[in-house]
Amino acid sequence: MMKKSISASKASLVLFLCQMISALDVPLDSKLLEELSQPPTITQQSPKDYIVDPRENIVIQCEAKGKPPPSFSWTRNGTHFDIDKDAQVTMKPNSGTLVINIMNGGKAEAYEGVYQCTARNERGAAISNNIVIRPSRSPLWTKEKLEPNHVREGDSLVLHCRPPVGLPPPIIFWMDNAFQRLPQSERVSQGLNGDLYFSNVQPEDTREDYICYARFNHTQTIQQKQPISVKVFSTKPVTERQPILLTPTGSTSTKVELRGNVLLLECIAAGLPTPVIRWIKEGGELPANRTFFENFKKTLKIIDVSEADSGNYKCIARNILGSAHHVISVTVKAAPYWITAPRNLVLSPGEDGTLICRANGNPKPNISWLANGVPIAIAPEDPSRKVDGDTIIFSHVQERSSAVYQCNASNEYGYLLANAFVNVLAEPPRILTPANKLYQVIADSPALLDCAYFGSPKPEIEWFKGVKGSILRGDEYVFHDNGTLEIPVAQKDSTGTYTCVARNELGKIQNEVRLEVKDPTMIIKQPEYKVIQRYGQVSFECIIKHDFTLLPTVIWLKDNDELPDDERFLVGKDNLTIMNVTDKDDGTYTCIVNTTLDSVSASAVLTVVAAPPTPAIIYARPNPPFDLELTGQLERSVELSWIPGDENNSPITNFVIEYEDGLHEPGVWHYQTEVPGTQTTVQLKLSPYVNYSFRVIAVNEIGRSQPSEPSEQYLTKSANPDENPSNVQGIGSEPDNLVITWESLKGFQSNGPGLQYKVSWRQKDVDDEWTSVIVANVSKYIVSGTPTFVPYEIKVQALNDLGYAPEPSEVIGHSGEDLPMVAPGNVQVHVINSTLAKVHWDPVPLKSVRGHLQGYKVYYWKVQSLSRRSRRHVEKKILTFRGNKTFGMLPGLEPFSSYKLNVRVVNGKGEGPASPDKVFKTPEGVPSSPSFLKITNPTLDSLTLEWGSPTHPNGVLTSYILKFQPINNTHELGPLVEIRIPANESSLILKNLNYSTRYKFYFNAQTSVGSGSQITEEAVTIMDEAGILRPAVGAGKVQPLYPRIRNVTTAAAETYANISWEYEGPDHANFYVEYGVAGSKEDWKKEIVNGSRSFFVLKGLTPGTAYKVRVGAEGLSGFRSSEDVFETGPAMASRQVDIATQGWFIGLMCAVALLILILLIVCFIRRNKGGKYPVKEKEDAHADPEIQPMKEDDGTFGEYSDAEDHKPLKKGSRTPSDRTVKKEDSDDSLVDYGEGVNGQFNEDGSFIGQYSGKKEKEPAEGNESSEAPSPVNAMNSFV
Repeated sequence: MMKKSISASKASLVLFLCQMISALDVPLDSKLLEELSQPPTITQQSPKDYIVDPRENIVIQCEAKGKPPPSFSWTRNGTHFDIDKDAQVTMKPNSGTLVINIMNGGKAEAYEGVYQCTARNERGAAISNNIVIRPSRSPLWTKEKLEPNHVREGDSLVLHCRPPVGLPPPIIFWMDNAFQRLPQSERVSQGLNGDLYFSNVQPEDTREDYICYARFNHTQTIQQKQPISVKVFSTKPVTERQPILLTPTGSTSTKVELRGNVLLLECIAAGLPTPVIRWIKEGGELPANRTFFENFKKTLKIIDVSEADSGNYKCIARNILGSAHHVISVTVKAAPYWITAPRNLVLSPGEDGTLICRANGNPKPNISWLANGVPIAIAPEDPSRKVDGDTIIFSHVQERSSAVYQCNASNEYGYLLANAFVNVLAEPPRILTPANKLYQVIADSPALLDCAYFGSPKPEIEWFKGVKGSILRGDEYVFHDNGTLEIPVAQKDSTGTYTCVARNELGKIQNEVRLEVKDPTMIIKQPEYKVIQRYGQVSFECIIKHDFTLLPTVIWLKDNDELPDDERFLVGKDNLTIMNVTDKDDGTYTCIVNTTLDSVSASAVLTVVAAPPTPAIIYARPNPPFDLELTGQLERSVELSWIPGDENNSPITNFVIEYEDGLHEPGVWHYQTEVPGTQTTVQLKLSPYVNYSFRVIAVNEIGRSQPSEPSEQYLTKSANPDENPSNVQGIGSEPDNLVITWESLKGFQSNGPGLQYKVSWRQKDVDDEWTSVIVANVSKYIVSGTPTFVPYEIKVQALNDLGYAPEPSEVIGHSGEDLPMVAPGNVQVHVINSTLAKVHWDPVPLKSVRGHLQGYKVYYWKVQSLSRRSRRHVEKKILTFRGNKTFGMLPGLEPFSSYKLNVRVVNGKGEGPASPDKVFKTPEGVPSSPSFLKITNPTLDSLTLEWGSPTHPNGVLTSYILKFQPINNTHELGPLVEIRIPANESSLILKNLNYSTRYKFYFNAQTSVGSGSQITEEAVTIMDEAGILRPAVGAGKVQPLYPRIRNVTTAAAETYANISWEYEGPDHANFYVEYGVAGSKEDWKKEIVNGSRSFFVLKGLTPGTAYKVRVGAEGLSGFRSSEDVFETGPAMASRQVDIATQGWFIGLMCAVALLILILLIVCFIRRNKGGKYPVKEKEDAHADPEIQPMKEDDGTFGEYSDAEDHKPLKKGSRTPSDRTVKKEDSDDSLVDYGEGVNGQFNEDGSFIGQYSGKKEKEPAEGNESSEAPSPVNAMNSFV
């Protein structure tokens, strides 16, 4: 906070510089901020109380930033910690984080203590909190002899747990020998200290396996106390007793809690019947929204406590015989907390400033200051600094005043430590806005010209128009604090160059920007309202005027949406025309004109009307019936008659009769019945206690008439209800209630006044009498005090003032559900393969479900990969199995990994407790392909292979398999050679190869399960010295021996197409382009390309035709690119010509016939030469040799081919220049999990489909001799 005497400009400077420094992570100008010096700031550190796992390495974090980057040092227990003298301790590079190696022989206990990190640079030193390192402990239970507990029925009992003292304290729970949690209730519950309390024991409490467990989460261990035996003996009669408190003892006690923590108060009482606990705060109310009751209201929980929560809390235990109470006096203390934490301060030389450190607590904390980590009393003196309690005042600071100050606020309950630096900067002005930046605005709108600046002291900003213009002043300009010049209303004469000048005592700098003011866009002729007859034509005009330097775009909308995709809508330059107008074209049409600087619009409405009608017969809806009459009135029926109205040239097909109940729903008409159009009387059934009126509506093919006038009213006599409410249900909303609901009768169904309901219920399968209550005309009744999830028989009967409806049918409902009490037991996991496991469990007893069993949920997650031994946080996966299932399948597992799972039962209320975590491991699988394969350093007789290990090893790699074979000039494959390479190798030099020979390599990794997918590559040894020169020394890449034409692209027009390609190979190649109609069996047409150009224009093409094209090189064994397909544009309308009569067509056909004859002769000659394979066989020979069918014990794989290695690359596809091939990571989906599963899952998670092992393809053996040839022999025999 700045002193009041500081000037406004200096205050703005401090604020601006603070923003700049504090924004180093997201800088406005990164180059500027990289040049500014800054004292160290601690950005990350370990917690003050740091409990570590003694089995793992200890990592004590300390990260800081600053300019220049800070150096780090540590103290341990107040003295310097020399990490160089301890071989087990290392510091991460460019960081202060310590790593203590425990896993290689170190002991965590030896490194207990208090650690503090210091980050220092030339501008100061920042320090971390005191970090207390303590290894977690999970000691064993002390051996003790436990005597059986013999207890009389009705007496209280406490089973003591007394767990071993651990760090941190363990979590306590009670279970039996079957690892099932012991059920707890208002009568039996666990206290906060872990003991198990019985308010009164019952015979069913007799058992010998009350076991207390202590779970130490930090080390993931559970310790078990010896089982405790309880035997309950009965004495008749059982004596009832008034409550007494088992805990806490006495009438009063005290409790101290810290501000912000959770306050837990507990009262557990003995008594028979079981006492009910109630809590009050003496002299006040329990805090709303922060108070919770747990453990059957035996525990009072108040979260986020404050000093206002101090006071006396009384718990009252009550049963029918009396009550007992206990008063707990709560005092809320507070560790220090910030009121005003010190903030970083950035000043210019000679300025003033303050650092304020204010904290509160109970008791009030002491405030002490440090400078660069040293108590300020013994720190080097600074004449600009004065300490005044919780404030440091700086006056006339200099650059040497830069430092980091620490404020420590402490009391007996803790401390706070904050670092805040004072950074004194002296910087000449800099302008951050780019030079000659162009601003464009529309006339009469505001213009904002930026001049972002920086300097210390804060520079003064002045603006000039033109290079030598006068300084800008006056009301027509607004000067913003950030340097921006605002011209509120820019005019055409505002166009020009503006100069911004920034100066302070250290220098001056200026920058120019340009402003252009454009004419506004206007619609000088707007679309007008139009009325058009159906099937006519209409046009809307939209003529615009705009600045000649702006390019406008015009968009038409219909009803604020895009125009319909209809060829009837024609958009011209200045108009919109709609042909053959229909009724759907009715609406509002808007013309919107957009430029880069402004937008204008105008709208008009189009109304479509019908064409003038021609004389014709008028068909209309009938006139309404009239003269309605009621006769033959009885209690439940009446006869209605009427006279039809005029048919209006369309016969009446039927009459609809409606009624109104003037007693219950006046003004609302309901459908009664309908009769044929030839009928004018009807007998109507009536209900009691309804005041009827009737009306009739006539219907013909044109539509419905208006309703007739209502008939006279007829009030029927009252009677007992004829029916009872429907949809009766009983579902509890809470564990101790039953909510009975029903659909109420309609008004006319009441049959008389005074409608009520008799609600009856009784517990099912218990010899109880019906409990009944009569309620008003409502649709719900709540029964309280019911046991949890008990079936009830329910019935609801209607009655009125005249009597009851018939006896209703009974329905079965249930009182409210509660969370399940027991976790599934005997959880077993059967690993089926490396990606699939089956889990089994025993069903929980239905009584413990305490609700409708909905199913079971299996939570499972990956703990670590066994191949990498690395842990990572993975989100838990959940599978739900509906109904009373006791098994399920876990798909999509990762091979060679460790997993954990647990199972929970689910009812309508939610999930029950989890079963103990079950650990299982998946076996190894086959690895993925090596991450890359590079072939370098070609010589006359050797090649160097380098590779990367598989991205997903899926097990322990046992070896790599390398297979290779030569390829001759006709693309025929030689014998295959196989080499097994140890798994720890990453490169290999192949020697004794033939010179100037192309080789194809197949490379894959193996685990004990089998071989993974392979990666392929080709390379060539260099020429002999007698042939072509060898590659230059240091050429790291293997250049292709044969030419390569790829990335053939086309750009087609109506009658021509531009063909381009990329070429790799010897220089001075002569290219040709072949093309033909796609899908046609006609011979290719050939065009010679002049010179070595990589493009050619095909002319004389047919419009709207699909063509195929390929590019070749002359004299290179007929080498050609892959085919590409393109389509020429559609032909423009022209006079039709009979092509068969054209001379050019006749000549073309003759040329084609001659060319076909020549090709046939050439093919015949080449075929009779002998000794060569047909083209198809050569292509097959050059393809991946792994095309042989493979069979395994568990299935047969059909034929397949992998010709990816020699197919020309598709458009847009490229091979990396270093010839490195990388395999993409596979998607982790359920369809592709495991080892080739193709199927689906049932609802319960079980798997439907086949399992088959997915094996990689093996190279075809070129030589089937019983002895594998050596690489040298193989090459010699092939050449």
